[in-house]
Amino acid sequence: MAIENNNVVTLNYVLHTIEDNGERTFVEETNTENPLTFLYGVGMMLPKFEENIAGLNPGEKKSFELEATDAYGERDDKAVAQLPADMFKEMGLPPVGEVIPLQDNQGNQFRAVVLEVSPEVVVADLNHPMAGKKLNFDIEVISSRQATEEELAHGHAHGADGEESH
Repeated sequence: MAIENNNVVTLNYVLHTIEDNGERTFVEETNTENPLTFLYGVGMMLPKFEENIAGLNPGEKKSFELEATDAYGERDDKAVAQLPADMFKEMGLPPVGEVIPLQDNQGNQFRAVVLEVSPEVVVADLNHPMAGKKLNFDIEVISSRQATEEELAHGHAHGADGEESH
């Protein structure tokens, strides 16, 4: 079945970032034992990622690039937060470079990278780790099926076969 809205798509991918000089840096990949499975067309994935795989059938392969603006956006140098060090008294101050989980006032969870640590404050970069990066995907579609009513009601896939519980 060709990929279309409200399908559960299972695919494998290899993700690289592409530097301005064309150099590719490996980021991550999935495999047959642990593929990416998602509900297509409901806003779970990057819109341009979905646009690039629309209409593909199981077994088909495709390579495509996403500019930073079509992926996780450009870096915002002002997206830095100074967090009071006492926020970390239970777990201890994180080291520079550590990715820490945060939550905003609306309950949205996200991650930040620690830039500086002092006894008073932890400075964290709130940009997405892939912000400002051009991405290259090499994908292979494993399966595409109509989502179940339950998956559509929940807004996410219940595994490649629709049987996973949560």
